[in-house]
Amino acid sequence: MSRALMIQGTGSNVGKSLVVAGLLRAFRKRGLSVVPFKPQNMSNNAAVSTDGGELGRAQALQALAAGVSPHTDMNPVLLKPESDMRSQVVVQGQVKGNLSAGNFRADRENLLKPVLESFSRLAQQADLVIVEGAGSPAETNLRKHDIANMGFATAANVPVVLLGDIDRGGVIAQLVGTKAVLSSVDAEQIVGFMINKFRGNLELFDDGLSTITHHTGWLSAGILTWFPSAWKLPAEDAVDLTSSVGGHIKIVVPMLSRIANFDDLDPLRNEPEVTVEMVSPGNPLPGDADLVLLPGTKSTIADLAFFKSQGWDVDLVAHHRRGGRILGLCGGYQMLGRTVSDPQGIEGVAQTVAGLGLLEVETEMSAQKVVAISNGHYLPTGDSISGYEIHIGKTGGADKANAWLNVDGQDEGAESEDGLVRGCYLHGIFTSDSFRASFLREFGAETHIQYSKEVDSVLDELAAQMENQLDLDLLYSFARTIELKSL
Repeated sequence: MSRALMIQGTGSNVGKSLVVAGLLRAFRKRGLSVVPFKPQNMSNNAAVSTDGGELGRAQALQALAAGVSPHTDMNPVLLKPESDMRSQVVVQGQVKGNLSAGNFRADRENLLKPVLESFSRLAQQADLVIVEGAGSPAETNLRKHDIANMGFATAANVPVVLLGDIDRGGVIAQLVGTKAVLSSVDAEQIVGFMINKFRGNLELFDDGLSTITHHTGWLSAGILTWFPSAWKLPAEDAVDLTSSVGGHIKIVVPMLSRIANFDDLDPLRNEPEVTVEMVSPGNPLPGDADLVLLPGTKSTIADLAFFKSQGWDVDLVAHHRRGGRILGLCGGYQMLGRTVSDPQGIEGVAQTVAGLGLLEVETEMSAQKVVAISNGHYLPTGDSISGYEIHIGKTGGADKANAWLNVDGQDEGAESEDGLVRGCYLHGIFTSDSFRASFLREFGAETHIQYSKEVDSVLDELAAQMENQLDLDLLYSFARTIELKSL
């Protein structure tokens, strides 16, 4: 019979996704079949599953840690923010529309059903399901409509281990305070706790553990020290995106307000000869960039206006005038064209806006969304590539004749006549080692890593830390047998 255990956090960004990935790899190494599950995720960093739908990037990484293919059941509800008050809702991999924050709360019952359906299917495929929460269960104002934390845990009767982040300070208050504000029913679902991101002498926190246990009654499953290799793994939240200082090749990336699928940057960030500089709002694009990379975005027209409001359009033209290279991926590709048209108001108000004008292409938004895993090759060298597409809109124009990729037998992308500006719809291309090597060689850099092997090695390193610092036997004993009939 399958068992399940849920990891919830005392807040956002306490390390839940990473800890779940490490636990999955650790229990897999112990010989168990394992799968990840996250009832509800909010992220514009999505992956494409083997069944042709969308799921959170973190769950795709967790699937890799578990040794299974990513499936939409692992993340049945994915919210992709389009503005501060509205998100696209993806249910079991497929877009189901757009909801405001108020409407989402009212739709809780309709969303809980597919969540429990997906969980039930996964539970039949593995010895252990490790569930990741979202945000914090202490947000009692959201409890009535919750499907991400205690709402799910109580509905599926899954025990919870609470994760606190000592690096941000106040971890005792985080854990004890969570217990204090929970209802008795929710508090009973929590069976233990863990501390994450500890630095220094562990013995200095002995009294802290005792205080937490005294006030909560929960058992400690261990303290995890700071994991220095975490930056090498794909990040889920844009808040985790920071510059990486490497070698002499500088790739500059503007931080768009709705930046999406930024895992495109991860293989480049890991290259020793490459520096990836994230440019935050209010700062100019540096004049010494070798390449300016415009990343994907959930809202092309809104982020195009944002880009121009920062004066980055002027900086980009100056970079191009100096002979600098430019690459646009997905939404960034659309922004580089002459116009972006949204006649149906897919992204908001029906309108046509001027693009950045560096590629002779035009884009028209359409309701049909392309979600696909794709393979092909880099036309200049023949190097194989693999990646995925998640986008709306079709792009056409003169520079499409200068395709630089062939994807699934079709020419893809556009290149300017001077060869300095390129764009394409394919995400994930830099994970292909041979292509990345050829691409970087154009800038005078050599590749030094095999990206997929490096990610797998980091997951093994993370699992070893889990084995050494956590009581995995205790955690497994916490896991409860799933009663499928009750779902």
